[in-house]
Order: sequence, then structure tokens, then C-alpha cells
Amino acid sequence: MDLKIKDKKALVTGSTAGIGYATAKLLAAEGAAVIINGRKQEDVDKVVETIKNETNNPKVSGIAADFSKKADIDNLLKQIPEVDILINNVGIYNQVPFEKITDDEWFEMFDINVMSGVRLARHYFPKMLAKNEGRVIFISSESSQNIPTEMVHYGMSKTAQLSISRGLARLSKGTNVTVNSVLPGPTWSRSNENGMKELAAETNQSVEDVVDEFFKNRRPTSLIQRFADNEEVANMIAYISSPLSSATNGAALRVDGGVVNSII
Repeated sequence: MDLKIKDKKALVTGSTAGIGYATAKLLAAEGAAVIINGRKQEDVDKVVETIKNETNNPKVSGIAADFSKKADIDNLLKQIPEVDILINNVGIYNQVPFEKITDDEWFEMFDINVMSGVRLARHYFPKMLAKNEGRVIFISSESSQNIPTEMVHYGMSKTAQLSISRGLARLSKGTNVTVNSVLPGPTWSRSNENGMKELAAETNQSVEDVVDEFFKNRRPTSLIQRFADNEEVANMIAYISSPLSSATNGAALRVDGGVVNSII
């Protein structure tokens, strides 16, 4: 399918691995001018070359920016004044019992997961409205609706993204700009893969057994009973980035394997 995004400039934050990487690669394969982002320049440069080679797209570039540092964000906005597609994917998470989550951890989670997208959208969204074209996508999570008890602060940050996304979508009324959220469920990202392998080693189990136990005890409502591949989530993100999705605006689109036990 031709997504009709050839030569569109797309910034994918947090795109040196996982969902961000899979999304950047898919957009590049469709001919978009993709901008890779990560915290370390060496990681960014490596991914840029990899995606260029794998997609035969020379219009892939990169910029290092740590979204916990204002100077890095200011530099990114200076270096990339406009984009056609903004994918707010960067984020952090950690499992901490609620009573042990410190104020600093709450603020850090909010600052990186929520304010990173706010700061970029505040810059790019008005420019999209001015030219009457653009896509803003927040990568939220099923945890925004199915708040995980092992990381309540993460769930909070993902719910906040839904509010911001819906609010911006309302501001796009009557234009060709859309703002949507994508809600992945458990996905076989680098961090989840490493986490499952570490837990398997600690408990002297196979990775397969640990994964089975995860879905039995932590995500029993999953309908697919497995981790989604990064590419499965990227497929949804790429479609929402496309002009083909022009009638989808203000939506929270789940790619959660049916974890959220709700029809809305």
C-alpha cells in the first residue's frame, strides 16, 4: 500500500530501538524524510545508516537529544524548525511499589513522558495549522486505561497523553491536521525482552515460561496472550501518519492485543 508520505518530513522521538525504530524504518520504506532521535549521537548515527541501507532511502537523518535536558530540546527545535509528521514516542518506565515512588520519580516520569510531547507539539502544531496539513501522534499505552499496579506513575503519564492528544485534536477542528494517540499493549521491545530474560535467569526458568506467567498473572485479559512485535504497532502508527487516515482525528487507537477489557 502506498501511504502517500513520500518526502514528508517525519520526526520520531526515541527511535533508536523498539517501537520507535520499527516506525522510523517503515516510514523510511515509504519514502518519508525520517529524522531519528536518541540520547546518544553514536546510537543515532548507527541507526541512521542501518535504516538508510535497509530501505534504500537516503533521506534519513538523525539528531541526538535527551528530553530531560532543556538545552537539548531547544537545539532540536532550532535544527528542525518544521515537520509534517510528529511522533511523540520517547518515554521511560520503571516498576516501583506505589508507596516507594518518590516525588522526584513522579516529576521525572511526567517531564519525560508527557512534557516532551507537549514541548514539541507547542512548537510544531501551530505551524501545521498555518499550512493546513500535518500529523501529531502520541504513543501512549494500554496502561493509560488499564493502570498497572506495579507502576502507577507510568500509567498516570500515559493517561495524560490521551488528554493532551484529544485537546489538540479539538483545536484542529476544520483543518487537515489530525492528532491521535496509539495505545500499544505489551510489546517485545528491547527493554521488555531484556526484562524477561533477566527474570528468567533470576528464577531459573525459560524465557517462554516467564512470558507465559506474565500473561497469566499480570495481563490475563490479553486476547492474543503474547507480546506484540514492534512492527505490528508500527503498522498502526504509519497508517495514522498517512493522508489515508484523514477521517481519523482525536482517537485513542489500541494495538494492545485486547488487554483492555472494554469496547470503548
